[in-house]
Amino acid sequence: MYKIQSNPSGTRSIDISEKHLETIEKHQLFRGLIDSNGFVDEQVLDKLKLNIRAMLETDTLKDNDLLDLCLDVIYHQNMKAFGLQQLVLLYIKWMDDRSGEEKKEGEE
Repeated sequence: MYKIQSNPSGTRSIDISEKHLETIEKHQLFRGLIDSNGFVDEQVLDKLKLNIRAMLETDTLKDNDLLDLCLDVIYHQNMKAFGLQQLVLLYIKWMDDRSGEEKKEGEE
């Protein structure tokens, strides 16, 4: 279980599970999300919400993990642009750690 800070002062946080990060990876939710300027603002958060909503509305996708991610993280009352930026940073670190572990296992 991970915890991200959802506001700059650090008074609010959101719990992130391994399953949440796996769901982000599975659906590649961050791919093409952030513009070339690199800023995560409220528009980026709205874009993510709209993308996920569209995915959930399709009849072919029945993914409870994606729904859990929405309820627990993306639509969490404390999720703002700052929190999304922290989530993206956590995801990048998590991916780096996983690739490091896979390299280590491959060497053994």
